[in-house]
Amino acid sequence: MKELIDLTSIGITLPITDPTWIFFLVLVIILFAPILMGKLRIPHIIGMILAGVIIGEYGFNILERDSSFELFGKVGLLYIMFLGGLEMDMDDFKKNKTKGLVFGFWTFVIPMALGILSSMWLLGYSFVTSTLLASMYASHTLIAYPIISRYGLARTRSVSITIGGTAVTVVLALAVLAVIGGMYKEQVSGSMYWILLAAKVMILCALIIILMPRLCRWFFRKYDDSVMQFIFVLSMVFLGAGLMEMVGMEGILGAFLAGLVINRFVPHISPLMNRLEFVGNALFIPYFLIGVGMIIDIRCLFREGEALKVAVVMIVIATISKWLAAVITQKSFKLKKSECNLIFGLSNAQAAATLAAVLIGHEIILPGGERLLNDDVLNGTVVMILFTCIISSMVTERAAKQIVAEEHDGNSTDDKQKKEKENIMISIANPETIEGLVSMALMIKHPKEKKELVALSVINDSNTSEAKEMMSKRNLEKTSMIAASADTTTKTVLRYDMNIAQGIIHTAREYEITDLIIGLHRKTNMLDSFFGTMTENLLAGTHRQIMIAKLLIPVNTLRRIVVAVPKEAEFEAGFSKWVTHICRMGKILGCRITFHASEQTMAYMKRIIEKEGANTFTVFSVLEDWDDLLMLTKEVSYDHLFVIISARKGSISYQPSFEQLPTLITKYFSNNSLLMLYPDQWGDPEELMTFTEPRRVASKSAYDSVINGLYKWFKKEQ
Repeated sequence: MKELIDLTSIGITLPITDPTWIFFLVLVIILFAPILMGKLRIPHIIGMILAGVIIGEYGFNILERDSSFELFGKVGLLYIMFLGGLEMDMDDFKKNKTKGLVFGFWTFVIPMALGILSSMWLLGYSFVTSTLLASMYASHTLIAYPIISRYGLARTRSVSITIGGTAVTVVLALAVLAVIGGMYKEQVSGSMYWILLAAKVMILCALIIILMPRLCRWFFRKYDDSVMQFIFVLSMVFLGAGLMEMVGMEGILGAFLAGLVINRFVPHISPLMNRLEFVGNALFIPYFLIGVGMIIDIRCLFREGEALKVAVVMIVIATISKWLAAVITQKSFKLKKSECNLIFGLSNAQAAATLAAVLIGHEIILPGGERLLNDDVLNGTVVMILFTCIISSMVTERAAKQIVAEEHDGNSTDDKQKKEKENIMISIANPETIEGLVSMALMIKHPKEKKELVALSVINDSNTSEAKEMMSKRNLEKTSMIAASADTTTKTVLRYDMNIAQGIIHTAREYEITDLIIGLHRKTNMLDSFFGTMTENLLAGTHRQIMIAKLLIPVNTLRRIVVAVPKEAEFEAGFSKWVTHICRMGKILGCRITFHASEQTMAYMKRIIEKEGANTFTVFSVLEDWDDLLMLTKEVSYDHLFVIISARKGSISYQPSFEQLPTLITKYFSNNSLLMLYPDQWGDPEELMTFTEPRRVASKSAYDSVINGLYKWFKKEQ
């Protein structure tokens, strides 16, 4: 054991063993490494690893790699894999699953082939040793994933392909490790070991996929406390990892699978997602990277022996094989060069499964007394980890910048053509509905739009009191806190007005609001209307899109969105906007959207949906007559969101039967989460003077009833 360095003159003993100072030094590294690396224009991840080399046993021996680094390092490794599954765009993953499988095949086969050949011919190792060494090249760790998250590229096509391929190659590499390790276990022999292993893994994966979603849905509906939800998600991650280790596989596979399963319950833009990313990127992942650096011994390259030769061969083979796999995938599916570079950068780093393989192989003693993987391979592996992590970080950083620049150039023309910026306002009245309304606003908000939300609370001048003012201020403060936890700023407005509806309308004009979200009015007496006088005045006083929400369960537990669309809705000014918002909502929630509309309207909707890239989330059903709305009662369940696209009086898609909607909703859809959406219409009501709109519209004329009856009878006869 290395003797402790005693600096008695200043009272410091190295390595430092006091937990307080250990944690302080780690935090200093996490704080200043990105600052220094940023000035040198080097990826931050490299700074963490190099800092680990400097302070570790093979550097200045400031800290030793004790149990705290093993604990937090393992947590950080599992966190990387978990975030990879959690942040994956499942829609894009489904569309690119074939590409992911192809990349996973090539990124396993090519390193295995080159690794076996190079190890046997250049290094003179046996076939079993060469196979285990090749499996280390085949696996890779998403070390550079935090770079992807920082650039907002976690849900792009190339990242989905890489993550899908990572799952494939890691499983296969771990299977090779399990088989070779099992060959030297006395209790298991022959092919029986890996047959049992495969059976156990398949059963466990099935149980996780079937049971974990049900458990998540039950918990999120029952408990809405943010801390409890965070702890619950973490417990699911480590439950999946622990169970996977129990059956003989590495925990990273279980953490990744847990991320995929929990994906749809944690919206990409939500307070919970922000907390999960923050804790991982601020503490756990840096701890893991520093720990990786602490095991790297640079001095071994300059000693006598085969360590330098082994290290060079390992670095070259690992890098070339991963580059070839990325290039073949690019040529096969005609990807961009920047996408190829991103795939190569993400898949080049070796750490997790590589460390597991080399440590297991180093501990296996062959009958002749030598180790399956000798000291040269062990030292060469840690050097390979350092170089591949550096290459991975630099290539990923450069590719990410290039993709962001390409997206900016591609969208510059569209940005110039935008007539208005997106400004969303939430009208706050009931503290129980605040979280649901904020969640709705975050889901329809464009992910790249940095404009702050506007939260408004209006107090009636004729019925004001100090208690109401304090309650309104608390509601606005709560709204701001919920939005801030999702990394979104909020402009809070407390307004006094003689009329609440006019207060909302005037505020919307002052802040150039494009979308307004309010809660559904609660009837106070038998004579009160379904929407209430305030909502009716609001609809009549503004031409902007208004969303009226009634959420009975948390939005992240919704399983389906059912949308009822009236005839000629495509002719409304806000048609493309609300279709885009619904698609955006479905993609974030990861749930299926069923549109019920006429065939003509569906044709227009499909074009917009295809442009938004939400095809895999949408299903279409013909709804020719609005009177058939009652047929949807069989399709809308408690955990569905029922969206009704309505229209203001006098607009193109308005139908007299809209007057019966309150009665239908109250009678047949009272136990469903509901969203009433009134699209933008042409012109501002307060700028128009017209006598065409009637003071009162009959619910349905006798003429319409006779014509519709004859039409249905004639249709049946045909």
